Amino acid sequence: MFSDRVRCLLALACPLLLSAYIARDPVVVGANTVPAGNWRIERAIDRITELPISSAFLMTRTVSTSKIPFPPSAHLQLLCFKGMPTVSFNFPFKVGSTRNASFAYRFDDRPGREIEVRFVADYKSVLIERPDEVAQFIDELSTSKSLYILIRSLTGVGRTSAEFSLAGAPAAIKAAYLTCPVQTAKLAQAPAAKKKIAAH
Repeated sequence: MFSDRVRCLLALACPLLLSAYIARDPVVVGANTVPAGNWRIERAIDRITELPISSAFLMTRTVSTSKIPFPPSAHLQLLCFKGMPTVSFNFPFKVGSTRNASFAYRFDDRPGREIEVRFVADYKSVLIERPDEVAQFIDELSTSKSLYILIRSLTGVGRTSAEFSLAGAPAAIKAAYLTCPVQTAKLAQAPAAKKKIAAH
């Protein structure tokens, strides 16, 4: 009799759980994606604006950090945030803060660059937001095969590095920035150059 009751409860519970899973908003869970090389491109429509949601992400398991012997994977994401092209690096552990950490990257065998970034409040995500820095990063990303990043933190977090294989990057860039096109590096740097000349 007990087993019959268990079967009955399971028979009632399974459809409810299944319907709850099916009812989850695909925009929220990011379920609608298609591959582009090593990337995943999000295919969804914002139900508020009725515009495509622009996002592409890339995972890597080639991650090293000072405090974790076998660190989990990290993600690189290209997206439009508040109408601006943005690059985001996401880790499942703390990597640093805006005041106490530096961020540098290198594509293939090109010269490396240390740039200004913003660490999100949870200390696990890093954002490239300045238009000139985004433009430079995307310009190199579009024609490169690999990306290496290094984060140095003055706190107990230590150092963190990650390496990404970029196959499929041109398609990912095109899809991710469909609604917020990235300026070319020259155009993005022009206002800064003009301001510097005026200061003299």
